[in-house]
Amino acid sequence: MDRSSFTPFDSVAYIWKGLGLPDKALKSVYLPLDAECYPSSFKVGHIAQSSIALSALAAALLWSVRYQSPVANVTVPAEHAAIEFISERVYLLNSKSAPSSWGTIGGLHKTADGYVRMHDSFPNHRENALKILGLGNEASKGDVASKMLGRRSEDTESEAFKSGAVITALRSFDQWDALPQAKAITDFPILLKRIGGESPLPPRTPKSMTDNKCLRGIRVVEMSRVIAAPVAGKTLAAHGADVIWITSPTLPDLPGLDIDLSRGKRTVQLDIKKPDDKAKLQELLRTADVFLQSYRPGSLDAQGLSAEKLIEANPNLIVASLSAYGPEGPWSQYRGFDSLVQACSGINVADAERFGANEAARVLPCQAFDHGAGYLLATGIIAALYKRATEGGAYEVKVSLAGVMKYLRSLGQYTGQTGFERKDPKDLNDHSKYMETRESGFGELCSVRHAAHIAEVEVGWESMPKPLGSDAPVWL
Repeated sequence: MDRSSFTPFDSVAYIWKGLGLPDKALKSVYLPLDAECYPSSFKVGHIAQSSIALSALAAALLWSVRYQSPVANVTVPAEHAAIEFISERVYLLNSKSAPSSWGTIGGLHKTADGYVRMHDSFPNHRENALKILGLGNEASKGDVASKMLGRRSEDTESEAFKSGAVITALRSFDQWDALPQAKAITDFPILLKRIGGESPLPPRTPKSMTDNKCLRGIRVVEMSRVIAAPVAGKTLAAHGADVIWITSPTLPDLPGLDIDLSRGKRTVQLDIKKPDDKAKLQELLRTADVFLQSYRPGSLDAQGLSAEKLIEANPNLIVASLSAYGPEGPWSQYRGFDSLVQACSGINVADAERFGANEAARVLPCQAFDHGAGYLLATGIIAALYKRATEGGAYEVKVSLAGVMKYLRSLGQYTGQTGFERKDPKDLNDHSKYMETRESGFGELCSVRHAAHIAEVEVGWESMPKPLGSDAPVWL
């Protein structure tokens, strides 16, 4: 679908109506274009403003159901939304800048017939990539580059998919469109379906707290890593949900990202391969409203945590999943990250061609698919909560990085060089009007406030980051 004429409001309206939500609520959303952000031929600022607005409007809708009131006005300024799309890059901890989460050997590598992009932030992904290349763990980026020159791009990609490495070939739009996976990705970016048949279940009313947030009383179990799904959990927390973020003591983490993405959440560590820890998780899920996860498709099913099994124990549960390439197609089970979806889908090549500097690839100025997918997943979750309250049922929600890519592409590109003339939010001299400074479990944290404002209710995070495993696996 060609959406090149869409404004950010048009995107809000299109997705909102596609989810079957009431049209009249759209009268409550305001999207000031106070700045034109993100130097790219693609409409990244559009995705930032519209996806954040969708999640906030959904929260306001659920609040209106709880109190039988009109949907409160929602405002999301364009520049603030753009800043929030780089929140993991611009925070300060004890006056020090956020560290890079990139590894030492990854990035774009030239091959015998083109280029590949490698992701190596996690140790296991680095080790698996080096095994494919026949290199030891001490290998340098130069060693990797030399080995890549003798390999074909798609052969390396195929080996990576099979071996647990994360590498994709750099493609043009035409090359991507020829793949079966491109055809398997749905045109609508949020997949929402009813998977149970229980009666309507209004949101629980909190008894021990001031009920001043749209999702107060909603219980969320989050099992996620990296950026996209944690953004969804962080968004639900900003609107008052009790989010318990489950991480594994046996898996590596990315502390630099976790500092930003754990705001508003309580953190519990469980090894679900141990019976006692799995029982604790299952008890949380039995009494939760939402299960949010982003592990490789099929991996939790193997642990008895499929959507079907979960709703047997909790017939009112909403099961939300984030994947790289979507639930259908030959790539549906593969690992992937924002930077790799940009590379394999043609986005980086198209942006480079439009920029005209003879670059092989030009990356987007933020992790737009990660953040966009996070806010859209939060939107789908809250839409499911609304439907559960008004129609009944358990629901499944699915969003993918590739689905967000496809939506961004459908918005078209700015003409000529005009897109590259837009300001880059990370280069602003003063981010202070969008930041808040709070004490965290790691010291003084200065981080981006949530960009959405909802009249008459509060929005924002009540708790700040703390070491993983700081909390007990019980609901507030």
